[in-house]
Amino acid sequence: MDEGMPTGPKAKWWSRPAPVHRMPEPDPAQAADRTAGPPAAEAAEPVPVAAEPVPVAPRGSGPTQPRSRPQPLHAPDPYATPPYGGPGPWAPAPPVQRPVPTPPQGTLVPPAAPSATGAGVPPPAPHLQPSHWLQYDPWGAHRQPLVHPGDPSGADGGRKKRGRPGALLAGALLIALVAGGIGGGVGSYVERNGGITRVELPQARAEDGKGRAPDSVAGIAASALPSVVTLHVSGAGEQGTGTGFVLDAKGHILTNNHVVDPAGASGTITVTFSGGQSAKAKIVGKDSGYDLAVVRVLGVDGLKPLPLGNSENVRVGDPVVAIGAPFDLQNTVTSGIISAKERPITAGGEKGDGSDISYVNALQTDAPINPGNSGGPLVDTQARVIGINSAIRAADSGTGLEGGQGGSIGLGFAIPINQGKRVAEELINTGRATHPVIGVTLDMKYTGDGARVGTKGAEGPAVTPDGPGARAGIEPRDVITEVDGRKVHNGQELIVRIRAHRPGDRLELTVVRAGRERAVTVTLGSADGM
Repeated sequence: MDEGMPTGPKAKWWSRPAPVHRMPEPDPAQAADRTAGPPAAEAAEPVPVAAEPVPVAPRGSGPTQPRSRPQPLHAPDPYATPPYGGPGPWAPAPPVQRPVPTPPQGTLVPPAAPSATGAGVPPPAPHLQPSHWLQYDPWGAHRQPLVHPGDPSGADGGRKKRGRPGALLAGALLIALVAGGIGGGVGSYVERNGGITRVELPQARAEDGKGRAPDSVAGIAASALPSVVTLHVSGAGEQGTGTGFVLDAKGHILTNNHVVDPAGASGTITVTFSGGQSAKAKIVGKDSGYDLAVVRVLGVDGLKPLPLGNSENVRVGDPVVAIGAPFDLQNTVTSGIISAKERPITAGGEKGDGSDISYVNALQTDAPINPGNSGGPLVDTQARVIGINSAIRAADSGTGLEGGQGGSIGLGFAIPINQGKRVAEELINTGRATHPVIGVTLDMKYTGDGARVGTKGAEGPAVTPDGPGARAGIEPRDVITEVDGRKVHNGQELIVRIRAHRPGDRLELTVVRAGRERAVTVTLGSADGM
């Protein structure tokens, strides 16, 4: 066999299949003389080659010419390792040997089967460590799967490893289901309860049995509320709500006339106490000029009268508490101060004939008073009644009983309790109240400063003969400018000043006649109220 390059045409190794010609067995002596075999990466078992069919000449052609057999390009390899040894250039193409990176620990070469002579493939070099890495040819024939070094049986190990992914998948699914169930339960609990842990906010402890100072608003309310009642009145197509307070243990209750007026002669009045008990009540007496009324409940035990104070002792700026049922909100407590004293106000007048007008020398307060507070008590710091809440000035309706529905603007008016006590006593004792009078008829159309005496009365002269005014020397057209040294600016103020007193009281009046002032003393007379 020539060692140089061939001079004829280059043969194609995979172009012609041919019969297999086995190479002669290598000389044992030559095998013993070799100290190392071919590189481990090139060692491989011989690939069996099928017999090459003999080509058949086409029918009708001439005799087939013998073809020259291609000659090997190199000397035979005693180890029969392609491509250096047999089977020669007529064999199929050997498996492609792709170089791959060698792992750091080296390449493991599996031990070769012993040959017929008993010699095997030499062991790997001592510097290479065993590894599970093998050469892999994606274009080559199917080989055994890679196994870990030391596995005595690749097949058994493969079966074990093939079984583990299924178990792992089942375990993972089980864990996912359990985690999903737990997560759903926790989420539902959090949604319903607002969190995993219960939230508790800090709070002051309950003060068992600890009251308030008697002169505090809370102390005043606690003392006065059991004596305050709410009145519901209905009759003659009208109804209303107001407030009152207990005067004595016999069941007498003081309130405003305009609270009970809708009942008329045949209506009903229901009294509700602060504890919730209710009872029917009847009118004992009422007076529109003072806007006061007394009703009585029967068959109610344990009544607690509210103590009465003295309105003469009240000073501007004193703290006060108003109790009532504004807009039927029972047991409502508000607080404020006395804003002014002896504030002359008139209220009512809805009937048009003046019979329902009340004249009050009122206490003014900024304690909120609203519709439904009428008839309720205005108490001092000792829970004593100093006034009866009767009127407010509303922003939309001027001065009037209950004012308008606009509510409180901080201008409330109460009848002084001194006047209320006198009227209540008269109503309880006689059923009627008396009014102090001076026996003159006033000109209510006079626009000058002061109250002018008229020239003619409703049923007679303007100055009642032998009346208090006539005895004091008052004449028609006289202008009264002062009462006990206090200015009066119109006829209404004069009436208010007089009604603030009792019949029989003596008053000093300043009278202007023909431009000259003179002082007169009048002893107040009495007239039955309505």
